[in-house]
Amino acid sequence: MATSGTISSLGIGSGLNLSDLLDNLTTAEKTRLTPITTAQTKYSAQLTAYGTMQSALQTFADAATALASAKTYGTTTATSNNTAAFSATTTTGAAAGKYTIAVSDLAVAQTLISAPQTSNTTALGATTSGNSRTLTISQGDGSKPLSINLTDSQTSLTGVRDAINSAAGGVTASIVKVSDSSYKLVLSANNTGTDSEMTVSVSGDDTLNNIIGYDSSTGTSTGGTNGMSQNTAAANAKLTFNGIDLERQSNTISDIQDGITLNLTGTTTTDATLTIAKDTSTASTAITTFVNAYNSLQDTFSGLTKFTASTLDSGTQDSSNGVLLGDSTLRTIQTQLKSALGGSNGSSSVNTLASIGITSDPTTGKLTIDSTKLSTALSSSTSAVQTMMVGDGKTTGVMTKIANLNTNFLNTSTGVIANAETSVNNTLKSLTTQYNAVSDSINATIARYKTQFTALDVAMTKLNSTSTYLTQQFATTSSSSSLGQ
Repeated sequence: MATSGTISSLGIGSGLNLSDLLDNLTTAEKTRLTPITTAQTKYSAQLTAYGTMQSALQTFADAATALASAKTYGTTTATSNNTAAFSATTTTGAAAGKYTIAVSDLAVAQTLISAPQTSNTTALGATTSGNSRTLTISQGDGSKPLSINLTDSQTSLTGVRDAINSAAGGVTASIVKVSDSSYKLVLSANNTGTDSEMTVSVSGDDTLNNIIGYDSSTGTSTGGTNGMSQNTAAANAKLTFNGIDLERQSNTISDIQDGITLNLTGTTTTDATLTIAKDTSTASTAITTFVNAYNSLQDTFSGLTKFTASTLDSGTQDSSNGVLLGDSTLRTIQTQLKSALGGSNGSSSVNTLASIGITSDPTTGKLTIDSTKLSTALSSSTSAVQTMMVGDGKTTGVMTKIANLNTNFLNTSTGVIANAETSVNNTLKSLTTQYNAVSDSINATIARYKTQFTALDVAMTKLNSTSTYLTQQFATTSSSSSLGQ
């Protein structure tokens, strides 16, 4: 009798369809994972939905922040009727009106130029025992003088130029090649005006001092005609502003009147006119952007909370329902923003969004703009609109309060969205742990079934072999008995 302790495929020895049975049992066992994977899909979808909501809320927050800034409301435009002489820009605080301007002189930066030298690389200074001398450049504005140590090899025009430029002070040095054997060092004050006049001296090397030394207080060179000379004299800008004589160090002037910066570019022969006018376009555009962002946020809310009634007694939600239907985080944000939009600030008739033409559609919840009412409010009541929107810029003001809410909503550590995401992530981690545990249990169960089925198959194989053997023995015995008779 031949028997085998192992089989290569379930059911071969016994003739039973054990392989299919094991597959069916495996499929049945794996259904234990279905509730977990379904939950994982649900919570992963929630996490994605929170990201979608956060993105839309950030866009809305940016729009609200712009309206919570005082700079949005006090904008003006500046127009010059003589652009060859000056242009102007304005900031918050500029008073609307017309101003007469006449420019008699532009501010000019001083330049000094050396006598010609036959080489720009040959050392010009004396050879010193300490291989050192100090180049000092002071300016009339009282700033700290440049104090530069030069070695013997740095006394060429190139060496002096590079040392000055490396010091990065209020002076720029350059070299002009006049001809193949004629070079001049040029020193230029970086700023215009008489306060930037330069005095240059070299201590510890009289030879170099006589070449590049210059005293602006006397207008003379240490080296006389062989030394430095003034190529362009420093000068201040001179102008009249509404008939008042003014003098400034620079052609860019921002201290004549609050919010106005003049950029002088030429002189005038007659009075020119600067016109400062209110500009409501910045605020109007910001408000439109805000309304569009809020309405887009409402669309996002609607999509994430969409509800479709399911068949009666079906026991399940419609598959098209929004991922965040009934979500408390979304509902909290939506409710608080709606409440803030209806808030008020200020003591004038312009104290709510509705008072400037921004109202909410009771059906859709979206905002609409009465452009005529808004334009009138921005033009005639700019200060009141700013007070209503901005308040003190900290805790009061309709837009300031909304901006504060958004900051709390979007805080990556303590915000309601961050807290919701943390909760979902923790749940997903727990589900992963559950999935792994159930999967391990299923694998162990299937392995046990396979062991039992294998043992059954081996036992059946042995029994079948024994049955075959006995049948053969009985047949042989019966045949022998018949022959004996």
